[in-house]
Amino acid sequence: MRSEKKDYEHCLTWIKPSFLWMMYRCGWGEKADQETVLAIEIGRSGFDWALRNACLSHYDRDEHADREVWQRELKGAPARVQWDPERDLGLRALPYRSLQLGLAGVASRRYADEWTVAIRDVTPLAREVHALVRAGETAAAAALLPEERPYPAPEGTPGLRRVS
Repeated sequence: MRSEKKDYEHCLTWIKPSFLWMMYRCGWGEKADQETVLAIEIGRSGFDWALRNACLSHYDRDEHADREVWQRELKGAPARVQWDPERDLGLRALPYRSLQLGLAGVASRRYADEWTVAIRDVTPLAREVHALVRAGETAAAAALLPEERPYPAPEGTPGLRRVS
């Protein structure tokens, strides 16, 4: 029997600060292997560190000198930023973007060991909101959504100029 060691330095842990974007991603907690939805609270200093040390997940000629420079930055960055369309209660794309923050290597370890403040299982909330949406009770569903406010991202956050 052969044992293989996984290279966890190349695995990403994704932080999705938007509740509805997460519901889009996990199908309200109904997709296979995504049946549990956790809300993980992290300290601001850790989140800001990750943003300051991130690279865009895709090449953008307005952000990078050329594709090779971007590839080198991406390979060496402990975090990556991706901006995806925000979602409404029907999980339809909205005309503005929501941050997804991928962590690898040192950033992933710091997230787990230093930055995490609290972990809550929000699966029951996801199911309750989804049931209300399916029943056409969107006002009641919206009233249950976690409060989300625009985050004052630090200067230099990749892609911020395009979405703000």
